[in-house]
Amino acid sequence: MQYHINGYTFGDPTVQDAGPDARPANSELPGQVDVLIVGTGPAGAVMAAQLARFEGLSTAVVERRQGPLLRGHADGVACRTVEMFQAFGLASALLDEAYWVNETTFWAPNEQHTDEIERIGTINDTADGMSEFPHVIVNQARMQEMLFDSAQRASTRTAVDYGWHFVDVVRDDTAEYPLTVTLAATDEDNRPTSTTRQIRAKYVIGCDGARSAVRAAIGRELQGDVQNHAWGVLDILPVTNFPDIRKKAVIRSESGSIILIPREGGNLVRVYVDLGAVDAEDTGFRERTQVEDVIAAAQRVFSPWTLDVREVAWWSVYEVGQRLADGFDDVDEAERGTKQPRVFIMGDACHTHSAKAGQGMNVSMQDAFNLAWKLGAVLRGQADPALLDTYSQERWVTAKALIDYDIKWAAMVGSRNDEVSAEDVQAQFVDGGRFTAGFATHYKETPLVGTREHQDLASGFVIGERFHSAPAIRVMDAKPVELGHVHEADGRWRVYVFADRNGLADGGAVQAWAAHQDADPASAINRFTAPDAERDSVFDVRLILQDAHRDVDPTTIPSFFRPEHGRFNLPDLEKVFSAEATNGRLLGNIPGIAASQDVYDLRGIDRDQGAVVVVRPDQYIAQVLPLDAPAELAAVVGQFMVDRRSLADTH
Repeated sequence: MQYHINGYTFGDPTVQDAGPDARPANSELPGQVDVLIVGTGPAGAVMAAQLARFEGLSTAVVERRQGPLLRGHADGVACRTVEMFQAFGLASALLDEAYWVNETTFWAPNEQHTDEIERIGTINDTADGMSEFPHVIVNQARMQEMLFDSAQRASTRTAVDYGWHFVDVVRDDTAEYPLTVTLAATDEDNRPTSTTRQIRAKYVIGCDGARSAVRAAIGRELQGDVQNHAWGVLDILPVTNFPDIRKKAVIRSESGSIILIPREGGNLVRVYVDLGAVDAEDTGFRERTQVEDVIAAAQRVFSPWTLDVREVAWWSVYEVGQRLADGFDDVDEAERGTKQPRVFIMGDACHTHSAKAGQGMNVSMQDAFNLAWKLGAVLRGQADPALLDTYSQERWVTAKALIDYDIKWAAMVGSRNDEVSAEDVQAQFVDGGRFTAGFATHYKETPLVGTREHQDLASGFVIGERFHSAPAIRVMDAKPVELGHVHEADGRWRVYVFADRNGLADGGAVQAWAAHQDADPASAINRFTAPDAERDSVFDVRLILQDAHRDVDPTTIPSFFRPEHGRFNLPDLEKVFSAEATNGRLLGNIPGIAASQDVYDLRGIDRDQGAVVVVRPDQYIAQVLPLDAPAELAAVVGQFMVDRRSLADTH
């Protein structure tokens, strides 16, 4: 973290100085904002945390409840979500508090005593090498608290206005703030009252859950089915002789099924309990079911092991169902390209499913991470508004894949059909490991995702997938780092320049690439960075050399890789890395940082030709380019970015 850029400072470096447009604490809702976020669930929290980092943009967050969530419904945090939290500077705190899901066990009826269960298998929960981070368990409420605290520490001081219910939105494209939103104050029971007010916005984000009022206002509908199969969920403090009480366990018995997930704190456990089929006409099943019924069902499944529930922290009953909205914004496909989207929905507002795959919170957060940087780029004049069409295009496909997977997995886990064995369940869990870890998302070719003609230059950095981090050593201070951890949630593109064998030799490809970006008026850096902005304010370029870090002569590093920052024009000395293997050197409590192979071997980078890996602000790979064709970067991003030179010439 760099925080003496504008002079020596002291105190908590994560708390930024309040910006000129920071909203005073406890102030009333503003009359107009750039972005209005409705709802404070996982998606709303990520949207707020990301947009708060864009100084000069105004964001308001409204929530119908009278205060923050105290008991979260979701708790599974996929590896991909931990990677995203790293970008916000929150991964270390998350990992310190979390339960780490290291192993998953599988239980089935004993062949001799079928009314009793026995362990039939144990596997690593996440396959080796998938991420430097583990799958963890943290209360949804705590994760949201971390994200909103992050928004409060940003220079914009973004906070939540509680006690406001979304009523309606009216769009007028002739106005500077095209959206007029009506809000109603809520009472102590979170019900809307007759007290209303209006707020004008350029964009509205509906993060208001499965019964989304924003979704209804734009005429979108959830489509899908309820499976007429009920599950109970308990957060409990148990006393039990069940041997795997502190491991994730998938249990099938003659009495039903359980998915057991240990929680953070050492004793808390979440238990998903199969309650069986529910008649489609039985609308009162949930109301009739008591917590004692769910506990009794769990105790039957655990037999012969005992389960003594000392406290129930939270519980609920729900029916399995999968539904998907017919669109994620307010533009019909027939209007796409002629009308820009202004209202967006995400999370449960546009896709609902069972909790079995543990993806609801995770996919919702990735919805927000996908859209937030795009909104920031458009509002700051860096990108054409057509960029916003890609949100619905990209995330609808991802949500559809989630729905399809969840239908299969939920049916298998809840099946009481002898044709589905416990071994089948374990095999499906292994096969779906990449999906449940959050790494199945693969964006297809769009203006944001390039073609694959140069993919072989870096075969392990798959175009359209998330940037898979790898260890390296920072040249100037010999610090072992993960390359992916330089990718902060600041809206900037990352460009990783992997040197060929010539490295920093005079006349080599690295020197030529840097010279083009630095001096050529048609380069990506010069075309798409405002003349009065810092050189790396849009593209954060990092150089990775094949030389050992002690063999690199710092005086030969092009000045392009040492851009100046702040009022003292201090050079950034942290942008050049050695790809040498870290050989067991560890970085704090971050797992997976040590490696016996270097990044070239781990990610299939061509040592003779090198490669340029272009990564979007949401950490997905946009393109792999040849090092000896420096002009191609501008061609890739020029499809949607605004040429800042022409803007400067007109003022």
